[in-house]
Amino acid sequence: MNPGVGSCFVTTPATAPADEPLVVHTVALDVDTLPPLLDLLPSDAPLTWLRHGEGLVGWGVAATIRTSGPTRFSDADKWWSEITGRAHTRDEVAEPGTGLVAFGSFGFADDPGESVLVVPQAIVGRRGDRAWLTTVGIERPDLSPTSRPTPPVGLSFADGSLNGDAWMSVVADAVSRINADDLEKVVLARDLVATCDGPVDVRWPLGRLAADYSMCWTFHVDGMFGASPEMLVRRERGLVTSRVLAGTIRRTGDEERDAALAGTLARSSKDLEEHEYAVRSVADALESHCSSMNVPEVPFVLHLPNVMHLATDVAGVVHDATSVSSLLLAEALHPSAAVGGTPTAAALQLIRDVEGLERGRYAAPVGWIDATGDGEWAIALRSAEVSDNTVRLFAGCGIVADSDPEAELAESQAKFIPVRDSLTS
Repeated sequence: MNPGVGSCFVTTPATAPADEPLVVHTVALDVDTLPPLLDLLPSDAPLTWLRHGEGLVGWGVAATIRTSGPTRFSDADKWWSEITGRAHTRDEVAEPGTGLVAFGSFGFADDPGESVLVVPQAIVGRRGDRAWLTTVGIERPDLSPTSRPTPPVGLSFADGSLNGDAWMSVVADAVSRINADDLEKVVLARDLVATCDGPVDVRWPLGRLAADYSMCWTFHVDGMFGASPEMLVRRERGLVTSRVLAGTIRRTGDEERDAALAGTLARSSKDLEEHEYAVRSVADALESHCSSMNVPEVPFVLHLPNVMHLATDVAGVVHDATSVSSLLLAEALHPSAAVGGTPTAAALQLIRDVEGLERGRYAAPVGWIDATGDGEWAIALRSAEVSDNTVRLFAGCGIVADSDPEAELAESQAKFIPVRDSLTS
């Protein structure tokens, strides 16, 4: 595919012609008798969006679209508007995430930018003391727990595109370019490849991630899975929020030592500079869509099991909700400085020049959208792509003028831990 050229491919099951409206029904469920959401999923292409045991899971395919190129977001959004406009929906719950819902995962770069939106045949959601089932063109499914997932067998890990020494050389090159005033920050990624003796049941790492990183958004869409700590954008009834993470330090497991490290992170000029770039890029992208905004001046330290991040929650009131969906807001924010760099164009060019890695859908929007345009889109971080018996893990680090290659390598290794550990038995 040529750069700058977009394309899309639409599929629907043979039982649902492309021009036939989808028939959608949402009913309430008894939250007290509902099994844990992950226990409902079959092994075949489950769809997942969970945090603290709540969220959405889905299975089956009622309709899907694959898009690519620089118009991948707008092509998907147009298709979604057409699908929802024709659908016959009866929604007895009327919560964000009820009625017709699509799960999506988008490509990081414009070329090739391969992306997907999937409308499941069955969706089960839970929020607080409310739960629901949405069916799309099918009878009500059995909501008993399915077969239990099994761990990968014969698991082994190997370097991906670059080994550690080669990647540190790339980081050093990037630091030299930053100090030559070519740019302020660039985010460089690396990969790790896991192979197994047989096909990987993605439900196994999903269960481990959801349990060990419950404060993150555990996701799986079309082979891309992970537990992201970073909410790119949430749109709900006119309110837009975005969690920005940039600036990281590895935890030791010792509470006293980690408290001291959190203080060091909060005072680090290198990390505060990196964080400021990321917050500024998000606030600038959202400003044109919001009538009012709240951008905190000082970040807080977000504690995760393996690392700590500088974090800022940006919020705003959207004024163009009728024309700009949560998916188009995600497009406006991508790529933020947290995953690309500053200035954006120069950073993306440097990534293309030196990174030596095809990111695919890593570090790009992943999440869901409903028929009103509300939805949640995280950045696909702490993530991996599974294909048969191979899992490709990703990690990235923000590089600024005083970045140290060895420290960045250590940070990347810490960021591999969530997915790497989730694959073990």
